[in-house]
Amino acid sequence: MTPETIGLVMVGAMLFAIFIGFPISFTLLFLGIVFGYLGFGNLVFYLLTLQFNATMMEQTLAAVPLFVFMGIMMEQANLMERLFTSVQKMLANTRGSLFLAVMFVATIFAAATGIVGASVTILGIMAGKPMIRSGYDVKLSSGLITAGGTLGILLPPSIMLVVMGPVLEVPVTTLFAAAILPGILLATLFTSYAMIRCWINPALGPPLAPEFHATSKAEIWRDFFAGLVPPAALILASLGSILFGLATPTEGAGCGAVGALLLTLAYRRLTWKNFSEALIKTLEISVLILFLVAASNFFGAVFARLGTPTMLTEFLLGLELNAYVILAMIMAAIFLLGWPLEWVPIVLIVVPFLLPLVESLGFDKTWFGILVAVNLQTAWLSPPVALSAYFLKGVVPDWQLSDIYMGMMQFMGLQLLGLVLIIIFPEIALWLPQVMYGD
Repeated sequence: MTPETIGLVMVGAMLFAIFIGFPISFTLLFLGIVFGYLGFGNLVFYLLTLQFNATMMEQTLAAVPLFVFMGIMMEQANLMERLFTSVQKMLANTRGSLFLAVMFVATIFAAATGIVGASVTILGIMAGKPMIRSGYDVKLSSGLITAGGTLGILLPPSIMLVVMGPVLEVPVTTLFAAAILPGILLATLFTSYAMIRCWINPALGPPLAPEFHATSKAEIWRDFFAGLVPPAALILASLGSILFGLATPTEGAGCGAVGALLLTLAYRRLTWKNFSEALIKTLEISVLILFLVAASNFFGAVFARLGTPTMLTEFLLGLELNAYVILAMIMAAIFLLGWPLEWVPIVLIVVPFLLPLVESLGFDKTWFGILVAVNLQTAWLSPPVALSAYFLKGVVPDWQLSDIYMGMMQFMGLQLLGLVLIIIFPEIALWLPQVMYGD
């Protein structure tokens, strides 16, 4: 058996093991050692040491636990609830006002946390009951909440982009800049769709019930600025310092983590119990991601050493298909893999396999990374896994899971529309990095 064929068998074994439920990290580690030893002998153990050491020395990845801690503390500070309440009261007499409030808060919260599960859960808690009492359409409401929550993996400081940067060998700052306009594009598509539906059929989003109206304008503006200014200042201090080159991603993440801790303390939400739970949750998430990064780097290095990526690249290029046809095939494969898998294994396992092909086709790696990020947002809305549906159902039990699924499918279509627009108009992703860094 040739080394290239061994690589194909290794990938098949990896997919089979993941689909039947084996832990991804240990599966990659075990298969890398076994098939690497079959392919090139004792060299695999040197490769194992080298790849794990390289991962531990990657300074950018130190931003992962800091951004995770920042997001968890922002969630505990409870700022979003005050902001949502003020926006809904401000627009109480507007048709579909809760849709506008959900997307406004979802966009702010996505930039502040980057954690999809937290965003969907909090949006569901805040908006679920007002939407039910005001007679909002269940499918449109649930679809908007879950779609808004997925913006957290695209808008910086996205943990996914921090992990993807070293994989693509693209600066994280460039990916952050490239993700801003696509994120705004998707938020605009989601909001426009909901508001157009309400304009066509006012029963989908009627004005709010009288009990949700404000007692005074002073109350509205006080809550609005109290909810908006602190997270906005935190985002500008953390993300702005990174984008404008004043701090590295790790330094900016550190500033964000300290700022989130101080905000939680200032709003009197910091207790020893909350703090210890945040630290434990940060440790759990960070270890999961970072160990998977190391294991996938080793697995990918074995795969590359066997020569299989080169063989597959030469095979696809030999078909003499149009470059964009091959790109469509790649995007379709990622879209389908997003149904059973989360973004972590796709970014760390699938993307490195595809990178030689992408480079051979002459595509910009920053642009490709944003396409992957937008594509992977659909993983949170696509059955049978669709974790966002279960997050939302857990906090809004009155909504049927079938209705939530139907609502999510509408917005998954809008995500795919956004993906197509970024393919047709690459400047949506590339304009801002070019302006800021000349990349």
